[in-house]
Amino acid sequence: MKKYLSFFRIRFIAGLQYRAAAIGGLATQFAWGFMYLLMFQAFYRSDPSSIPMPYEQLASYIWLQQAFLVLFMTYAYDRELIESIKQGGIAYEMVRPADLYFMWLTKDLAKRTAGAFLRCSPILIVAALLPAPFGMNLPASPMAFIMFLLTLILGTLCSASFVILQYITVFYTMSDGGIRSISIALSELLVGGLVPLTFFPDGIRQVVELLPFASMQNVPLRVYSGNLAGQEMVFAALLQVFWCTVMIGGGYLLMGHAKKRVVVQGG
Repeated sequence: MKKYLSFFRIRFIAGLQYRAAAIGGLATQFAWGFMYLLMFQAFYRSDPSSIPMPYEQLASYIWLQQAFLVLFMTYAYDRELIESIKQGGIAYEMVRPADLYFMWLTKDLAKRTAGAFLRCSPILIVAALLPAPFGMNLPASPMAFIMFLLTLILGTLCSASFVILQYITVFYTMSDGGIRSISIALSELLVGGLVPLTFFPDGIRQVVELLPFASMQNVPLRVYSGNLAGQEMVFAALLQVFWCTVMIGGGYLLMGHAKKRVVVQGG
């Protein structure tokens, strides 16, 4: 366990060095946040009868989405890692006295945490100071906040394990272009990145909410905003645990198979 904590600490500290990128990301996320708020306000005014989510809840959802965007990104690849698989440098990683899968997972979690650490505080502070209905509200209860933190961790684990699965496929394809394109097309829509899943038509929404994508950012953001509560919240959290187990376990097994067929410099 100590070696994985060391991997996490080293990658976390390295991630904190990119302050200029974080500032640029902050400007972008504020712009997107206000754009989404105004776009949805126009939608709410045009057809108030079809509102599936109160605007105050939506505002909290949008600001939390922007604050913790880095935690849930399913398409932000570690290019250095991808190139090491293609060019054979992965051999050095494979001889280390650590499990390759959990080393990658630890590093990916550290990178996400560092990025969120640099960006979340300014966004949350500004969002909390904005006037209603554009600002971010407090959670409905202390229990809702505790469940938000729990589902936030589980959602981050789901996102990271999904990205690790994509890394492993490069052992088989030697290219990440195809899987990256598919990931962006599917995940942005199905995680609730473009619109919250509550806006999906009934029938489609129930199916989408059972997929692993819905266990990423959709659950914690809706729990905090109050859109998920009671038995639905508990079921969504249990579904997160299920998908984390499936993707981490499946990724570990797939990694074991991939390592058996790795060829480096023809040997």
